[in-house]
Amino acid sequence: MRTRIIFSLKNRGAYVPFHHQYLLAQVIKGILIFGPRKDYREFIQFNFSGLKGQTKISRKGLHFFSSKVTLVFACPDKEFLDYFIAQLFAQKDVMVGNLHLAPESTEAEEPAQIKGEAKFLCISPIVLIPASFNDESGKKFISPESDEFSDLLYESTLARMEATGKYTAEQITSFYKFQIVADADYIQRIQALHKKFARIYPLFDNDVKFEVRGYTFPFTLYAAKEVQQFVYENGLGHYTNKGFGMLDVAHNDTIQQAEQQELTYA
Repeated sequence: MRTRIIFSLKNRGAYVPFHHQYLLAQVIKGILIFGPRKDYREFIQFNFSGLKGQTKISRKGLHFFSSKVTLVFACPDKEFLDYFIAQLFAQKDVMVGNLHLAPESTEAEEPAQIKGEAKFLCISPIVLIPASFNDESGKKFISPESDEFSDLLYESTLARMEATGKYTAEQITSFYKFQIVADADYIQRIQALHKKFARIYPLFDNDVKFEVRGYTFPFTLYAAKEVQQFVYENGLGHYTNKGFGMLDVAHNDTIQQAEQQELTYA
């Protein structure tokens, strides 16, 4: 289930870093830690986007000039989703970087129709390799056209699916089909524009700052329907509960707009 959370922006022109997932993750962590449900304080089966609104880019980051700012929040557990939204709306004001936000309303997104294969767009960067303390391996570049790229995402996806306890051992074994095919035309376009589809991003884990490499590009995923649905609802790659790896399904009538958004993001 995916919900669009709408905030009022009280200080137009304020800004956040271009990649501000770690700021949102800190807000979400605070809401869960100080909430009444102790069983949800370590809950991690959710995913979220960056903030969306009318923005302008400067050296400082993204300046928001719209009266409304939105956030897409996804979680397959309706009980947790309802709990989180209730706790969020109990806050009259929410500070994200320099943005002064007030929760206003929510809007459920229509479930995506996913079949045997789907073209996905990256709403937030996909992390292939987890970060380690005093180790640079999390920043290693791996070509999206390589088998290693698909293999790493296959391993992390199946491990996360198994950890939910919602799939039998037989089901997990049957999900052997998994192949990511990058949109070669898109990658060629942004390279021709001297832009990047892979960047280094900050994140905090146990209050320690790490850096990881994230990838943003359209791709087609060949996998079982259950796997497709899982990554749509839970994100793809590592640190999905910290705002990485959120995906959207590309549709013919919106793909041009979404890919233009990605060109800007890259």
